[in-house]
Amino acid sequence: MLDLNVKDEVSRLRAVVLGRADENGPVPTLEETYDPKSAMNIRKGTYPTIPDMVNEMEAVNKVFEKYDVKVYRPELIKDYNQIFTRDIAFVIEDKFIIGNILEDRSKEIDAIQYIIDEIKPENVIRFPEDAHIEGGDVMPWNDYIFVGTYKDDNYRKYITARTNMKAVACLQELFPEKKVVSFSLRKSNSVPMENALHLDCCFQPLGLGKAIIHKNSFLIEDEYQWLVDYFGEENMFKITDEEMTRMFSNVVSIAPDVVLSEKKFTRLNNWLREQGFTVEEVPYAEISKQNGLLRCSTLPLLRDK
Repeated sequence: MLDLNVKDEVSRLRAVVLGRADENGPVPTLEETYDPKSAMNIRKGTYPTIPDMVNEMEAVNKVFEKYDVKVYRPELIKDYNQIFTRDIAFVIEDKFIIGNILEDRSKEIDAIQYIIDEIKPENVIRFPEDAHIEGGDVMPWNDYIFVGTYKDDNYRKYITARTNMKAVACLQELFPEKKVVSFSLRKSNSVPMENALHLDCCFQPLGLGKAIIHKNSFLIEDEYQWLVDYFGEENMFKITDEEMTRMFSNVVSIAPDVVLSEKKFTRLNNWLREQGFTVEEVPYAEISKQNGLLRCSTLPLLRDK
């Protein structure tokens, strides 16, 4: 059976599901897009090409190989976007929780069924259909689970609202010993700079007591301030609106002192090195045009206990 363990965002990574881009299909129409950044790049004619995205993902694969991380890939589905594995499922402790994602993306979970078949059946969890949740909104952090959500009554107005309060309640029920802390995020169907698609688009805890955060993505200032107080003002790397749109917070920790980051994130990467991190830089700017980056396209299965 497959050993699962994820208690935080930073312990040494041992096994991960990395998405794939080799059969991504044609450029979608505007009507087929799920977020404003993808739509913007379609309008501009700058939507990423399959060869560019494959090369970027292979660069990530090579870093994982360097650190002896076992990499699983989804089975191939022709003409189908399979890059963002974090959306479709996530692991907390030894539980594999399948996301309730957009109906158009439901085949993605079938492509990792061979992995799910290796997990104890009692550890594979599905929430009720009306409990919407995607892994980009969920961050296990020791005794806490941080969750991005959208709490207002007009939730269904936003295709960019992916996790609701019903799912937050389900998480608390599943992990009664943990404190589930939810954060209401700013949503927009049309303006990339005003849309935090998931929590990892505007916040990311790091090792060494540090974190990355974008203030304007949080609709409730007290919730933003809770995170600042928890990690400490001096430990927060605060990103601008433009940096949030470029996905500066969407990095992945391979170990408490090793961070996988986009190579053009110069300001962030320099700060990380100043704080004592090893930064593994990869090109990922093309994939980011679909409003996802490194955390979005990786699904950790096993971190050190």
